[in-house]
Amino acid sequence: MPPITRVQRSATLRTTLRSADGVRLDAAYDPGPGPVGGPAIVVAHGFTGDRARPHVRRAARAFAQRAAVVTFSFRGHGASGGRSTVGDREVLDVAAAVAWARSLGHTRVVTVGFSMGGSVVLRHAALHRGRTEARVDAVVAVSAPARWFYRGTAPMRRLHWLVTRPAGRAVGRLGLRTRIHPREWDPVPLSPTEAVPLLAPTPLLIVHGDRDPYFPVDHPRMLAAAASGAAELWLEAGMGHAEHAADDALLGRIADWATASWTSATAE
Repeated sequence: MPPITRVQRSATLRTTLRSADGVRLDAAYDPGPGPVGGPAIVVAHGFTGDRARPHVRRAARAFAQRAAVVTFSFRGHGASGGRSTVGDREVLDVAAAVAWARSLGHTRVVTVGFSMGGSVVLRHAALHRGRTEARVDAVVAVSAPARWFYRGTAPMRRLHWLVTRPAGRAVGRLGLRTRIHPREWDPVPLSPTEAVPLLAPTPLLIVHGDRDPYFPVDHPRMLAAAASGAAELWLEAGMGHAEHAADDALLGRIADWATASWTSATAE
């Protein structure tokens, strides 16, 4: 990891991070408008996205109006190395990005994950509690699934074909810039619903559209129920799925929530 502890406020950095299992990750940093050491938002994109995709860049720009922003491409996506494990080993990618944000001087780091990225940030926060470099101070999961192996919608059935069939993985590699690992999970990782109770007292925001074509509203409700009242749930009227469906106004509200948690902490 680059040994950077302080940056100029005008600087935009691009680097290659390395996960704990040795995967190279394409990453970038926008210092945003705040003071050195202010809040940083780490953006975890959805499956088949990457940090350079227009919809991911749009979300990052919206967040950068209020905070420093770290973007990265998950393993197997875009310019990163390795192969996607569709949410399993990706917790190590988030850990590398969070640790980089802290090395840049940020004492408050919030993860915002979309779809697959939403499930990953939930598991990352649960599995990295108490670890100084990789821990987070708040979590936002947007359009995240509550459980694994869901096939209840046509888009999710297509996604399972993409992941589980050789022809589907070829489409992912050649058409979607996503290299998918052929092996099945062994063991099956902690599910998002199992991860959520382990987050407390870390603040959690769950955001979901009531017209999500991938995961219907029982998913965010299951996640909120698993938090036993400790999570905030925003069900967005008319919203579809993930970064593509999150308009600038919603992204601004998410950034406000993320930075408000820092403001409250500094006022205490």
